[in-house]
Amino acid sequence: MNQNLLWIEQLKFNNNGLIPAIAQDFQDGSILMMAWMNRESIHRTLETTEAHYWSRSRGELWHKGATSGHIQKVKELLYDCDRDTILLKIEQVGDIACHTGVRSCFFNSVPMNSLVLH
Repeated sequence: MNQNLLWIEQLKFNNNGLIPAIAQDFQDGSILMMAWMNRESIHRTLETTEAHYWSRSRGELWHKGATSGHIQKVKELLYDCDRDTILLKIEQVGDIACHTGVRSCFFNSVPMNSLVLH
């Protein structure tokens, strides 16, 4: 195995061989989406510098934007201290990351007064 890719084997994938991946705008830091990656999608992302994920619903590799044109150009790939989450700093082409047609998947807000626990 390529010595430069040994870090992939040190990641903590779940029982299905997946790891959560967060896509963040590399310019303004906004969180655009969360998806799942497996080893193959990580390798494809590194090879192409465009985000590839694993689609749990379709059970296949998914090149983000392949049909919509809203690809994600990966500027930086990081993983957290526990090695169980990936962060992709990306340039979102077309400014739409969410399958609903908006910029970010995170548009549902919870009122802060509902967070009070009893």
